Amino acid sequence: MDDEFAKLVRRVNQPRVVIDNNACEDATVIQVDSVNKHGILLEVVQVLTDMNLTITKAYISSDGGWFMDVFNVVDNDGNKIRDKEVMDYIQSRIETSAGFVPSRRGSVGVMPAEEHTSIELAGTDRPGLLSEVCAVLADLHCNVVNAEIWTHNARAAAVVHVTDDSMGCAISDPKRLSTIKELLCNVLKGSDDLKTAKTTLSAPGVMHRERRLHQIMFADRDYERVEKAGVRAVEEGSSRPQVTLLNIEKDYTVVTMRSQDRPKLLFDIVCTLTDMQYVVFHGMVNTGRIEAYQEFYIRHVDGLPISSEAERVRVIQCLEAAIERRASEGLELELCTDDRLGLLSDITRIFRENSLCIRRALISTKGGKAKDTFYVTDVTGNPVDPKIIDSIRAQIGHTALQVKRNSSLAPKPPHQETTMGHFFGNLFKARTFQNFKLIRSYS
Repeated sequence: MDDEFAKLVRRVNQPRVVIDNNACEDATVIQVDSVNKHGILLEVVQVLTDMNLTITKAYISSDGGWFMDVFNVVDNDGNKIRDKEVMDYIQSRIETSAGFVPSRRGSVGVMPAEEHTSIELAGTDRPGLLSEVCAVLADLHCNVVNAEIWTHNARAAAVVHVTDDSMGCAISDPKRLSTIKELLCNVLKGSDDLKTAKTTLSAPGVMHRERRLHQIMFADRDYERVEKAGVRAVEEGSSRPQVTLLNIEKDYTVVTMRSQDRPKLLFDIVCTLTDMQYVVFHGMVNTGRIEAYQEFYIRHVDGLPISSEAERVRVIQCLEAAIERRASEGLELELCTDDRLGLLSDITRIFRENSLCIRRALISTKGGKAKDTFYVTDVTGNPVDPKIIDSIRAQIGHTALQVKRNSSLAPKPPHQETTMGHFFGNLFKARTFQNFKLIRSYS
């Protein structure tokens, strides 16, 4: 009865979205008002992220039964959103998000879909792993339509969409799916170092690829740090995210995070908090040219703040992992060429033969063209020798493979005041905004 009543309340009080280009000089302001429910903040942030919008500032309030958030957003070029069709689409997507079905939390495996077959992978990271996976798929006549691969803290996860090469559709034969799973599992197991890979057949369902990657790595406990001899730490000390938890009021745990700014940072943090069953009641986000600062008042879904030291440490580790997983480490290479069966296998083999380690990859194909982005380092995690890159480009084609950016040369964030001092300064700002919203709601 409670569930049906909640659905009725949401139906009567449909979400309201206001998009304003006059309220802020350098960003489009999007205000969202809705009946509150667990996960709604993630749904809204996910819509904005999927539209490739950058959230420069945000003010969050969802205490009680109502959700009201304000987001300052810009496009990829740092400009306001001016296109009327785009604004209408954003409004429509957010207003219908209340009926969104959350992504499944099922086990890792192979999921048939109408257009393609979705393969989810998790295992111990090692040089050449992606090359071996791609070689197996090519041998089994599986064409990779798109994929995303993340590595973090000696773990690797991937969501790969494949089609049958001859038919151009999803692979549905149970025996063939079983063979694909078995061979990929053997590749992922590799040596008996750390953990073994697990793969199971999953039922069809709604899946957001990036959220699924967070779920896979979280389930794989990639937040537990592993230091390997001779391999550079994922982040240098000065650029590691800073996460602080403090029970400043009896009803909330206040989480403050400071890290290098990057696209989709807020989505990654909110995604992790939601999947860990925490609710953000109040918060603020502020991004600068290099650094992002975020402050959230949270509780567990059971209504209690974080109460034990073990829970506090785990939340800090998980939020650090959420920030680091998508961090673009290494040299960014972009491949644009005609697509064909085995292309990805050939490219990753060349990388492996030249001792490159793929830290993250985004694979996509459209209209017979492949557009792939790879972030690479050498096997020790250090920058790649430019001579090696020149040799690889000569093999693949200088026009096909372009060097886009070297994140290892990115400037470090300037030293600022301590987290605690920064925290209390923003605490009053957050409360001022909450008071503003409270006054506004009664006016």
